[in-house]
Amino acid sequence: MKTTLKLTLAAGAMALSAGVAQAGTGDTLKSVQARGQLNCPGDIGSYLGFAEVDDKGVWKGIDIELCRAMTTAIFGDPAKANIVPIDWAQRWPALQSGDIDIVIKASGGTRSRDTELGLQFSMSYYLGTTKVMAHKELNLTSLKDAEGGSICVPASTSTERQVASYLQAKGIKMEIVAIEKNEEVEAAYFSGRCDTYAQWGPVLAIAASQSEAPDSHVLLPDVLALEPEVMIMRQGDDNWVDIANWTLSALLFAEQEGITSANIDEVKANPPTAEIGKFLGATPGMGTGLGLQDDWAYNVIKKVGNYSEIFERSLGQESPYKMPREMTALWNAGGVLFPLVVD
Repeated sequence: MKTTLKLTLAAGAMALSAGVAQAGTGDTLKSVQARGQLNCPGDIGSYLGFAEVDDKGVWKGIDIELCRAMTTAIFGDPAKANIVPIDWAQRWPALQSGDIDIVIKASGGTRSRDTELGLQFSMSYYLGTTKVMAHKELNLTSLKDAEGGSICVPASTSTERQVASYLQAKGIKMEIVAIEKNEEVEAAYFSGRCDTYAQWGPVLAIAASQSEAPDSHVLLPDVLALEPEVMIMRQGDDNWVDIANWTLSALLFAEQEGITSANIDEVKANPPTAEIGKFLGATPGMGTGLGLQDDWAYNVIKKVGNYSEIFERSLGQESPYKMPREMTALWNAGGVLFPLVVD
């Protein structure tokens, strides 16, 4: 890591440890435009399908795609997204110091992050539950059946706290095996060190699918907690939060209206409604108040795709993980996600 990055991260860490967040100036968009790229965090190995890099150095995953969507909204070019590899502990100092412009990193919106760290959140782009995986040979039907057994958890995380609270509330006595690194937690579970493994649901599903014997593991029905994943920004720049929210909303609106990267030119040439015409920049107004061009949403869908296209190639049926949408489906398809109104 370069010395300058070390110094800025250290400065950000000092501000955070003191409980004082550096307020945004309101000029994040201008700073990003002047730099010519949007800096987003990346992480290797922890959350496959959300952020990962292949052997050619190409980043992919739903978090990366959302960064590229926002980059396209600003510049009209997803290639101007710059992925900065940082670990979990660095994300807040890096955001506060300005080394990254937004955190899109499978992170939830919490009270302490809002009131103590001085951060702001977008709408949720993914809802995930904390669940438990078990070795199929144990024939467990719920976590209650694992009484007296062991459960592996990532140490010093919200998951560890959720497991402890859930076991206490249900009166279940188990040995909690807390391990620092997620890769080591998985290794401990798959080696048989633990009877069960608690983690964010998508991580469990992907871990099982990538294991040596995917059919040897089951997800128990217990739901320990629900966490909405959001895009996170510094406080003090409402326009920047607006751009994040409207970029996400554009992805969802396009899916809702059946607009894809393949048919968008046809739809723009003959918009079925005035609302869609404005959305695609066929009539003016979509960029008003955001500091963006009127065709920004058109560029996002044309070059990145709608939410469904992003999900399917990152986590869904076009990915190695074959995950269903579940709650992350649109409101009209049995899920809870919805776009804002384009008027």
